[in-house]
Amino acid sequence: MLPIPADIFTEPDDVSPDGLANLGPLRRLAGVWQADKGIDINPKAEGPERRTFIEHIRMDPIDPQANGPQLFYGLRYHIHINTPEEDITFHDQVGYWLWEPATGLIMQTLAIPRGQVLLASGKAQPDDKKISVTAKRGETAYGICSTDFLEQAFRTDSYRCDITFNDDGSWTYLIQTELFVRGAPFNHRDTNTLKLVAPPKLNPLAVIVNDRAKGDRAKGDRAKGGGPAA
Repeated sequence: MLPIPADIFTEPDDVSPDGLANLGPLRRLAGVWQADKGIDINPKAEGPERRTFIEHIRMDPIDPQANGPQLFYGLRYHIHINTPEEDITFHDQVGYWLWEPATGLIMQTLAIPRGQVLLASGKAQPDDKKISVTAKRGETAYGICSTDFLEQAFRTDSYRCDITFNDDGSWTYLIQTELFVRGAPFNHRDTNTLKLVAPPKLNPLAVIVNDRAKGDRAKGDRAKGGGPAA
């Protein structure tokens, strides 16, 4: 992180409206993704359970975001997971991936509807083929927050997400969540390789700016062709 400036209120004025073009290493995550061979290793009373799952991920560019002088470009995401054996949702997750060009900071926010949220962080260069983010329980920056039940029964001590961008355009993740279950540590692992099924859309501000530019060009063309005949 860069030193905090004396002026913590003034936002930058050189902000690009095109979020998709300024995502740095996160650009390769933008779009709609699908896979049907994910592997989940999770804790059960009788021991570790291995499940195969079907995953759908949507990652949409958002407008630039500023904390005073701090500037982020990012993606809003939704993950939906089912298993071949059950119709009910196996896992649902929402959040943001964020990139700070000035420092190389990447962040993932995560929220699941079982009473848990986290903010994970890492560092990366724009053309990196691998990125990683981590979070730890008890930290007030880049930490993990859970319900009382999860804290007592399935305590989450740490989170790590490693992503590899493959040469064929797909990407592979490995998520390792260190749990403490019934007095014993457990390494909860998820992995999958996602393939693009729909390209990303522009962020709302980029759409507005592009539409305005098209309108201005159309007006200019009409003005050029609308003069009286000689």
